[in-house]
Amino acid sequence: MTAPAATGRLLVGRAAPRRRPSAGQVVTVVLLLVLGALWIYPFVWLVSASLKTSPEIFGTGLGLLPEEPVWENYARAWSEVGFARYFVNTLVITVGTVVLVVVRSALAGYVLGRYDFIGKKFIIGLFLVTFFLPEGYTIISITQLTDQLGLLNTHAGLILGLGAGGQIASTLLYAGFFRKLPQELEESARLDGAGHFTVFFRVMLPLAWPITATVVILTYLFAWNVYLLPLVFTLSEPDLRTLAVGMTVFVGERETDWSGMAAAAVISLIPVIAVFVVLQRKFVDSIAGAVKQ
Repeated sequence: MTAPAATGRLLVGRAAPRRRPSAGQVVTVVLLLVLGALWIYPFVWLVSASLKTSPEIFGTGLGLLPEEPVWENYARAWSEVGFARYFVNTLVITVGTVVLVVVRSALAGYVLGRYDFIGKKFIIGLFLVTFFLPEGYTIISITQLTDQLGLLNTHAGLILGLGAGGQIASTLLYAGFFRKLPQELEESARLDGAGHFTVFFRVMLPLAWPITATVVILTYLFAWNVYLLPLVFTLSEPDLRTLAVGMTVFVGERETDWSGMAAAAVISLIPVIAVFVVLQRKFVDSIAGAVKQ
């Protein structure tokens, strides 16, 4: 009885032999590391440039380490140039656009995915056609409609201009998800006395959280970085500029403040990175689910 127990203890205590990686795995890891370094290098260089003077940016070339960090670039971009105000404008417009797009795309996708009606295929086909229209083709009509509503130089007008469009991709994502949900979910909710909007907001929409995360990320990136429509809407109202439009402040008639522009670019990228880090798992899960389907 003693010998087998001792043998068992020796086997348990002995570490299992590790399997050596093959040559192909080593090559794959090295290639991925090189591609990752190339992918992240522009961002690292941007952060480095934001801590240099403009002459040093061009004097050091691709070098990353500044001779002496110039933190005043961030202070100048944030307070003196007015990026604090642009940041608030962009945040308000982005959040409003995301909420508007999620609600209307989810409602439209719910109808297209769960109900059959006359003209449904025509509407989907029309969506797909408008999906390929460039932004420049619709900016005149959007500006005129917003002007007629009396919202041309306001945050609300810009939110409507950005979020009240077709949003085809978001609508079709919701439609594809809602189409695959079992009918029993709605039937049991209606037996409990729930109406159409109660079924949608309390039963169906919470189940579509992975799709909502995807739509939030895509819409957030679009609204945060969009340039053309905010430029048109803020030509006569500089105080309403967004971060993307505010970058033009650093470009003068005779010179460009490259270090200040780099600092402003880093400031504008931080919220984008933060949102993606928080929602990346849901985003990847929704994309993986779409591929499996």
